[in-house]
Amino acid sequence: MILTDIFSMILRLAELAFAAIVAGINGEYLHAVKDTDSWDQGRFIYTEVVAGIAIFLSIIWLFPFAGSFVHWPVDILISICWFVAFGLLVNFLNGTCGYVFDWDNVSFRRGDQCGKWKAIIAFAFVSAICWLVSAIIGIIWVRDHERREYRRRTWYRSRV
Repeated sequence: MILTDIFSMILRLAELAFAAIVAGINGEYLHAVKDTDSWDQGRFIYTEVVAGIAIFLSIIWLFPFAGSFVHWPVDILISICWFVAFGLLVNFLNGTCGYVFDWDNVSFRRGDQCGKWKAIIAFAFVSAICWLVSAIIGIIWVRDHERREYRRRTWYRSRV
């Protein structure tokens, strides 16, 4: 029981950190291109919104309560949103910065825009995996606790 709480808290911290990294790098890019048409930057705006929602939910669910495991449908939804953001950004790059999973040039430096996009892609993918693992742990926890549920006896079997 305590092991799942600790593992859940570690996952929530990782989700928070990865979403903050994505929001920071992506926000810097959106600030740099603020005078362009917002329709052209839709995929980056979507990624920023997903990162903001992920930051908000991971802060709320960071503390391990018994109720924090029943949010697994939302964990699956946020994981799907992260996978969509990952796919949109990969589609945007279209191989211009190299192979998608070649994360050698992932960087946060100011001059390397390919490295920044690779960092956004990498942390979006890792965040999606963390949210998915969190959902799987929630499903397992809920299924395990439904079996242990206290069942009240009916009135005709009362031993009073």
